[in-house]
Amino acid sequence: MELGKTTFPARSGFRPNPKLRLREQLREVMRFKQFSLRTEAADWMWIRQFILFHHKRHPREMGKPEIEAFLSYLTRTRNVGVSTQNQALNALVFLYREVLHQPFDRLGAVERPLRRPKVPLVLSRTEVSRLLAFVDGTCGLVAKLLYGTGLRLFELLRLRVKDVAA
Repeated sequence: MELGKTTFPARSGFRPNPKLRLREQLREVMRFKQFSLRTEAADWMWIRQFILFHHKRHPREMGKPEIEAFLSYLTRTRNVGVSTQNQALNALVFLYREVLHQPFDRLGAVERPLRRPKVPLVLSRTEVSRLLAFVDGTCGLVAKLLYGTGLRLFELLRLRVKDVAA
């Protein structure tokens, strides 16, 4: 697994205010790079878990061995999937590369989770009708529209009347 070979300073050239707390530094860089608020929240969640896993040590005091230990812990103890571990890894790479400007080359022995086969769960028509019969009101309308149109939740929640009326 390769984390990048950037040299000091980082490619972006943007440096957060060093007087700010780590979370605010992360926020400054992510806002500068126009990341979504959900990405910002997800990355902070993984960085926070990394810090708590290492008994609240600052990431500047840690490096490659601590990242390897954390990622292995996610696989071994928390039993996370491949994409979840990759999300945690990417959050830490971003932290070290873009916020702390501390490059490092490769990760060593990190336990990787096995990819589980994707078996789709398909409900029969009767099961779907029984399920939709129990939901009423606004939630029922949302559930029926999600099922009938195939939209994603946020696509449906952002839907406006002018989008439907043609």
